[in-house]
Amino acid sequence: MPVSRREAIKTVSLASAGVLLSRCGSDVPSPRRPNIVYVMTDDQTIDQMSCYGSTLIKTPHMDRLAAEGVRFTRSYVTNSLCAPSRATVLTGCYSHVHGIRGNSEGREIEVLDPNLPTFPALLQQAGYRTAIVGKWHLPQAPVGFDYSSILPGQGLYVDPDFIENGERKSFKGHATDLTTDFALNFLETTTPDQPFLLIYQHKAPHRPFTPIERHADLLADVELPYPKTFDDDYATRRVAAEAADMKFEVSLAGDYPDLPTDLSPEQRKKWIFQRFVKDHYRGVVGVDENLGRVLKYLDQHGLSDDTLIMYTSDNGFYLGEHGWYDKRFMYEPSLSVPLLVRYPRLIPGGRVENRMVLNIDYAPTILDFAGVPMPSQMQGESLRPMLEGRATPGWRQSIYYSYFENSWELRHLKQDEMSDPSFQYFTPHRIGPHRGVRTDRYKLIEYYGEGDYWEFFDLQADPHELHNRYGEGQYAERIEAHRRELRRLQAEYGDFGVVGRATTPAPAAAG
Repeated sequence: MPVSRREAIKTVSLASAGVLLSRCGSDVPSPRRPNIVYVMTDDQTIDQMSCYGSTLIKTPHMDRLAAEGVRFTRSYVTNSLCAPSRATVLTGCYSHVHGIRGNSEGREIEVLDPNLPTFPALLQQAGYRTAIVGKWHLPQAPVGFDYSSILPGQGLYVDPDFIENGERKSFKGHATDLTTDFALNFLETTTPDQPFLLIYQHKAPHRPFTPIERHADLLADVELPYPKTFDDDYATRRVAAEAADMKFEVSLAGDYPDLPTDLSPEQRKKWIFQRFVKDHYRGVVGVDENLGRVLKYLDQHGLSDDTLIMYTSDNGFYLGEHGWYDKRFMYEPSLSVPLLVRYPRLIPGGRVENRMVLNIDYAPTILDFAGVPMPSQMQGESLRPMLEGRATPGWRQSIYYSYFENSWELRHLKQDEMSDPSFQYFTPHRIGPHRGVRTDRYKLIEYYGEGDYWEFFDLQADPHELHNRYGEGQYAERIEAHRRELRRLQAEYGDFGVVGRATTPAPAAAG
């Protein structure tokens, strides 16, 4: 497989040059530094947007970004979990580098490395006025922002508290509307002579759900179609078969006190699916309406042409695929996220981009457009060349994924930092740690917490990832090539954690 683009790029150090130079900066100067609006939802899938083909709901404001910008078809996360993904976006680094491997859920036992630069802090230092509104979901307070109004932890949908510049306050209304109110309030404080960064992050459509009242009956008379893998039997995937906590009928009954008691197991599963997924879609519609409020403000104040907007989600999500809800596994529904980018001043609109990108690329891209040098610690690459329609020789042909929750390494870290020596950390879903590589057609997954257990998928012949081909002779050469590529990427990103109680040796890169 080809040498990565990173290996061909040379950097100039701070000591020798006096400044950090962007490794992937554009030669085309911007007429001015753009304003930046970074929009992130929670647990949204690409199938929940009409610009990606959804027929269940219309998302006209998301569609507008796609029509006037670039829609990515192969955008992936490096760790499909809320807190790690958010830290990755801020730092441009994998979880093992920035320090947030799992969801601490209120326990301050994982720390975002304070020595790592974040793109908001760098933009603030470069003269941007910066703000974060909505969901934060990291254990440490935001740094690098002139204004912040964030939900504590997961927060509430109705009449929530927000922490505004460090002070906890109560508000009346729905979190999706309120988050947008705070965004607009910040925009009203900006001035033409100072560019701004607004990080605009919604709680929606994360469970437990309370849709905005005006959307409570949306899809009420519709029976949602069931995914093709809804009744997956996991016949060739042992770890997936053990993920019972992710099944609708196992874990979600408590969310619905009106669940009828006389249903068969199959009826129970379908009943919960219909309620859960409809609420999920209702949350997305609320986000789209509120996105429209922000786009309208930019239009009315003459800011649209000079504002770079990135729209994405912290991770993908299972909405019945494999009979599940939630995320975590490296399968396509949770690995893939929507990504829309619009900047009318420099980005030609109405394009679809099929090259593989990662959420470690977001921070380098934002810094590149802002003219701020990218620190050497960041592991992603700027998307600016492809956004501007230019060639990207040497662009990645594979992506690396690394999920940590329930690894011995993570439990040991947490136990060491807890006063109770008997403390053991397990998430409710108990999905084991795994890493993997995805190329254009194939995917190899190593479940290193399960001994020597692997999965290999031919995504062209098996797009729903039902048939594990690992060990099949016809794929032997492909499997070995992907194993070498996995080890090469593991070495490139420096991801050598703990397996059981033995340290994983650093593998040699493929020749």
